[in-house]
Amino acid sequence: MAVVCESAAGWLLDELALVNQWYRLGGGLGYRLRDDFFRLYKPYFSLAPTETCAPKSDSQDHSATSRCRKKRKQSNTYNQGELDALEYHKKISNLILEGSRLLIQEGFKKGLLHSPSGTEEEKCKMVSEAYSNKSVLADLCDMTKDMPCVSFPEYSVNVLDTGCPFPQDGDYLSHITENPSDCPQIIKLMGEKYLLPPRSSFLLSDISCMEPLLHCNKKYGIIVIDPPWENKSVKRSKRYNALSPLKIKQLPIPALAAPDCLVITWVTNRQKHLRFVKEELYPHWSVRSLAEWHWVKVTQSGEFVFPIDSIHKKPYEILVLGRLMSSENSTARELETVLPPIPEHKIIVSVPCSLHSHKPPLSEVLKEFVKPDVGCLELFARNLQPGWTSWGNEVLKFQHVDYFISPKTGN
Repeated sequence: MAVVCESAAGWLLDELALVNQWYRLGGGLGYRLRDDFFRLYKPYFSLAPTETCAPKSDSQDHSATSRCRKKRKQSNTYNQGELDALEYHKKISNLILEGSRLLIQEGFKKGLLHSPSGTEEEKCKMVSEAYSNKSVLADLCDMTKDMPCVSFPEYSVNVLDTGCPFPQDGDYLSHITENPSDCPQIIKLMGEKYLLPPRSSFLLSDISCMEPLLHCNKKYGIIVIDPPWENKSVKRSKRYNALSPLKIKQLPIPALAAPDCLVITWVTNRQKHLRFVKEELYPHWSVRSLAEWHWVKVTQSGEFVFPIDSIHKKPYEILVLGRLMSSENSTARELETVLPPIPEHKIIVSVPCSLHSHKPPLSEVLKEFVKPDVGCLELFARNLQPGWTSWGNEVLKFQHVDYFISPKTGN
């Protein structure tokens, strides 16, 4: 189970156990996600004590003291965005600290968290970019823009043949592809193999080619969005193409959402992004903002991955939850089961996967707030989940078989 323990503050998740459970369903193929990606025992970095800038004695070197004072003065000069982030952090830091403390304690009792041995620390290494050179999915989506458009009648779901153990290269760009079986399947695309979890579906495309989603006549009760937000580090690294707020507003959420749809948006710690979601984006989609939850990232030894008071990096990310405000007001709908209210604040504590921009699956913590068997959709996804439709220009990226341990080779 993904939820190792639960408290009034939130949940402690074991993502690795959940993902491996997906691939054991229906007998499975014997694949399991590499545990290297969760072998994180030390924080990414630690803050140096501020006392080191204070002179220890009258004989201390004057030039060194001056440099420390200058550095300290510079570090206390914040721009408006940083000031806004500090103010926000003051409001939520105690909630995160106290809530995390109880869940981390339970994590040690349950055996999910533990202090590393010397051998484990030696094995700990970052492997997140080991296979990044094999991902040509985004480039492939760009290439399809020059291809003729598919006419409306051809927007059909490509259902994989469960009797075929290894489907060959198919049309995965202009159709939604579905694995309807209770077993994982492997497909081949551009000579590479990708592992599909049971009862999952995907559309490989960019924001200019979402028509197959719109024409499949399916409405979703949960929509999770992880937008590629614009920021300076993204521009420097050129790791992925960011989208402007205007482009994000053009996502057809109302057309994809079922009545009372729960909309969840991942937001960076930049306050202008948070304000944009709550004050512009959600009102534009007729979504009422209900809550801000936080994903708190810890090491396997129970420490925050970044110091809680670090200025530039925080050990948490924000999720904004809202519900679609439906215009329907029929008696039939009023008689339906009332959904439990969304808590204003919850935390999700887990050891993060080292794969870049990888978020933990939310299905286990959201199921009590939605009707049973609702359709679930993830936008800008890089991996698949059972029972979910996933869309993005790298939607299969982390489904590449090299991210998994093969049952035949053991590696």
